[in-house]
Parts: sequence; C-alpha cells; structure tokens
Amino acid sequence: MLDKLQSIENKYTVLTDKLSDPEIVSSYDLLHKYAKERADLEPLITKISEYRKLLDDIEGAESILKEGDKDLKELAKEELDTLRAGVPVVEHDLKMMLIPKDPRDDRNVVIEIRAGTGGEEAALFVSDLFKMYSKYAELMRWTVEILDSSPTGLGGYKEIIANISGKGAYSKLKYERGVHRVQRVPVTETSGRVHTSASTVAVLPEAEEFDLKIAESDLRIDTYCSSGPGGQGVNTTYSAVRIVHVPTGLIVQCQDERSQIKNKAKAMKVLRSRLYDLEIEKLEKERSDNRKTQVGSGDRSERIRTYNFPQNRVSDHRIGLTLHKLEQVLEGDLNEIIDNLTTHFQAEKIKKLQ
Repeated sequence: MLDKLQSIENKYTVLTDKLSDPEIVSSYDLLHKYAKERADLEPLITKISEYRKLLDDIEGAESILKEGDKDLKELAKEELDTLRAGVPVVEHDLKMMLIPKDPRDDRNVVIEIRAGTGGEEAALFVSDLFKMYSKYAELMRWTVEILDSSPTGLGGYKEIIANISGKGAYSKLKYERGVHRVQRVPVTETSGRVHTSASTVAVLPEAEEFDLKIAESDLRIDTYCSSGPGGQGVNTTYSAVRIVHVPTGLIVQCQDERSQIKNKAKAMKVLRSRLYDLEIEKLEKERSDNRKTQVGSGDRSERIRTYNFPQNRVSDHRIGLTLHKLEQVLEGDLNEIIDNLTTHFQAEKIKKLQ
C-alpha cells in the first residue's frame, strides 16, 4: 500500500507545481481543472501524513525499547501499544478513501419497475415498490416524477418508470437493481394460500446530453393516441410518443402527459439513460475477466430480496440480512438495508485493493 500512497503524494506534488505554472494560471479552464484535482486529493494527503507520522512514531518507540534506559523503555512500551492499536484504524480509513469513487454516485436516477411472474399480484407489487421508493425519496428530500406508466384495473402497474432527482440518489439506489420477490396472500385469492410473485427493478443513472450523442437519423419516432385501463385517460389527440433507437432496437414510449412535446422529452430522458447504462455495462464487461466477480454488478435477473408478509420479514439475499419490519420498509424506511449494502460492497472493493 505504501507504493500506492507514494504515487498519490507524487501526483499531489505535480498538481501543486502546475498551479504555479504561469501558462496554467493564465488559463481559467486548466487552472480550475488542476485546482479541483488537488482539492479532491487533500483529505487523502492529510490522512497519508497521519499514517506516515504514526509509522515514524512506532519506529521511534521501538528504537527506544532497544537502546533506551529502563524508565524510558516503560514509557515507550506503553506508547507503542497505543500506536500499534491505531495502525489498523488508520489503514482502514485509507483503504476506504482509496476506493475509486463512482462518478455516477451524485447523479439523479431513472428507476424502472416491471411486473414479473405472478400476473395481477405482481402488478400490485410494482405499485407497492414504487410507493416504497417514493416515500424513501420523500425522507431523503428528493423529488419523484413519473415518466411513464401502464396501470392495471386493480390499482397495480404492468410497468412504471420514474425520475428520482436529488443529491446522491444513484449512490443510495444503485444496489436496488434486480428481482424483488413477494410472498403473501393475493387479494384475488379466495382460499387464503400464500403466493410468490416477483417484479424487476432497474436503476439507471440519469444521462446528460453531453454523455453521449444520439443522432436523429438513428431514431424512429411515432405518435399515437394515449390509452388507459378500462378507457381511463384516453384522449383523441396524438400526444403519446414511441421512440425506437434503430441501432440497438431499444423502444421507449411515454403517454403520461397530454402534450406530445413533453412526452417526447420524457421518452428521450429514458432512452438516453438506457443507452448510457448500456455503454457503462459494456465498459465494465471489457474491464473484467469474469463478469460474475464484479462487485455490485446489478444484474437485473438476480433475485436480490424477498418481502414475506405472513412473517413480517424482509430478506436481502446478497448480504444475508433479515429484518422483521416489513411494514416500516414498505413505508420507505430503507436506510438500514441500504447502509448495510453499501458497507458490504465497499468491503468487497477494499479486498481488491489488498
């Protein structure tokens, strides 16, 4: 680890030198770039200095034990025990700081929840999951905007897509991707049997226009009249929009707004985020020899969590976490789950640094 720390200190020195270079000082863009890079490294440099001082103090105490008089040796021994106890603490802090920051962590997210196996019960569970994330967003003081939805007659959704905006939204929600399973007695069940249904959740970092260029020639845009279950929400204008990205075959549609322009803007936001997610996934696959060893891959086919109503239980299968507070979780109390997931995946990343 000392080699890594030395390379960081060298980089910090180079950046400091650049900030006094007249050519760079005269360029606002370069000055801003290097000043930000240096400022980002400062907390790590402070911690490295603390670590080096700790090692130097240990070395000094050890030399006193070898050569000092009796009284000094007693003092050095006590100090050495304290100093050595501090090493793993500082090393852990350094490893946490050395974990590469996901540049997407501060982004807003596009969350897509779809009914899987279980018919109408799965659609009702989509509604429950959307309410859960909406209430969590409210607790976090984020905003939620529905981009598109396909409601069913009993109050569920075949699919609902929403934009969740707020600081750190992606960092908190990125581990929610995957298959969510529910075990309960459906409202349509007359014999009282517990059924198992599932819904899938996709969490995409919201893409900015500068993240990728989408050529107009790659898009096929169709308009049609919007519709809803049982005739609800039907209008006679061609306000609904369907966009096909021809090179990838991705299809996005939006009909929630009565304005064609607004529906197109929402559909483009979803399309842009899906394409950005595909690009990131492609890069991650190229960087990994074995996709299965990646930390937090977010595979949408992976069963990640079970919500068991009869036992008031929520179980996250990736980290072996079980909580007996299903009602609170569905009311948006997700912090305990999300904090445990974050700690787990950070620990996995630390292992890779060793």
